[in-house]
Amino acid sequence: MKKKLIVALAAAVPFVAHATDGYFSHGYGLVAKGMGGASIAVTDSAFGAANNPATMVFAGNRWELGVDLFSPHRSAERTDAPAQAGLNGKADSDSNYFAVPEFAYNRMANANMSYGLTVYGNGGMNTDYPGGQIPAQSACQLFNPGQASYNLLCGSGRLGVDLIQLIVAPSVAYQFAPGHSVGIAPLFAYQRFKAEGVQAFDNPGFSTSPGNVSNRGYANSTGFGARVGYYGRLSPQFAVGVSYATKMSMGEFDKYKGLFAESGGFDIPSHWGVGIAFDPTEQFQVALDYERINYSDSKSVSNASSLVLMCGAGVSSACLGGSGGAGFGWRDIDVWKLGFQYKVNPGLTVRAGYNVSDNPIKPGDVTFNILAPGVVRQHITVGATWNQDRDSAITLAGMYAFSNDVTAPSLFNAFSPGLAMQEKIQMHEYSIGVQYARRF
Repeated sequence: MKKKLIVALAAAVPFVAHATDGYFSHGYGLVAKGMGGASIAVTDSAFGAANNPATMVFAGNRWELGVDLFSPHRSAERTDAPAQAGLNGKADSDSNYFAVPEFAYNRMANANMSYGLTVYGNGGMNTDYPGGQIPAQSACQLFNPGQASYNLLCGSGRLGVDLIQLIVAPSVAYQFAPGHSVGIAPLFAYQRFKAEGVQAFDNPGFSTSPGNVSNRGYANSTGFGARVGYYGRLSPQFAVGVSYATKMSMGEFDKYKGLFAESGGFDIPSHWGVGIAFDPTEQFQVALDYERINYSDSKSVSNASSLVLMCGAGVSSACLGGSGGAGFGWRDIDVWKLGFQYKVNPGLTVRAGYNVSDNPIKPGDVTFNILAPGVVRQHITVGATWNQDRDSAITLAGMYAFSNDVTAPSLFNAFSPGLAMQEKIQMHEYSIGVQYARRF
């Protein structure tokens, strides 16, 4: 029944969540997004189940409904190929605008306990490169013969992936002492994925399951985990928070069991964070979060892409889809989120923030990450809330992620002595969102 609910909710809100801290969002809820994502020790939002469920007991009776218009800009380029190889090319990804909805509800059971429900896009990745950059008479014939032209990974037609992750999180929070609370949010996840244009790797020399690597349409999977948290108001000016989300064990993408390690596995990694909030005056607040995202929890995300070379040498476990199969080579990352908010008057609060994260992509894995160039590191944000009356408010938030790139030798160099091709992946992003909140 829970899986049916998640799938039904996902079908009702068709969107792509293309995220910024790796493939996670820089923040959850428009209030947090205006503050660089800082939220673990902040209580004026109903999105605690996505940030720190312990804060929900201080949020009061309210619901919040919003949508974020997200615009990522991705490009990839290969240079320094000899003329006879014909592998140089450059492409910009299409599909640059996505609507990311969010919903949160919180209700006080009594003065010391609350329960709620949050529905949000955890993150995702999308690329949609046109094909045709590489001519028919090129080295791509070695991997995918007989095509009129090729994309940057020597596949046919358009090249890209589409991944979304939707989380449904009921929550309970309890204030066990004045200003101190704990909370828990069971996490039920739905994710959807498709890949196109990766036919060059759809053969026994690279995959344990040829035919289940590319162009299989959308595959779905569901899974579960939990988030727990603590919040403490240590003084009228100072609060702390701690939040931990378990790894979410997801079902396999059966249609892509020849692409992802562990026969289509794609678990959602664990992550944890600590936060502080400082209120030097009644009008002004500064919040700082540190978050650790453990991409190593998912072999399909963290295993080195170079493992695919061992497949051709007879190590089947290293093949795409194998138990230790090649992946995107993402490392665990640290994220820092700094936010400010100032109550200009009873009707207006303004916000700003800065978010900086490690780049999860190592240079040795740049080729596979043409599909998933999650390289942005620095984000600036702004936001504001206008109180329409005592019970309703409108919140806006905007984000710009500065352009970043990774340049490194191509994985294709390994297939012919003397090749020294370079590949570059690059991305920058914008978003603007609006939310309506209502107290009751």
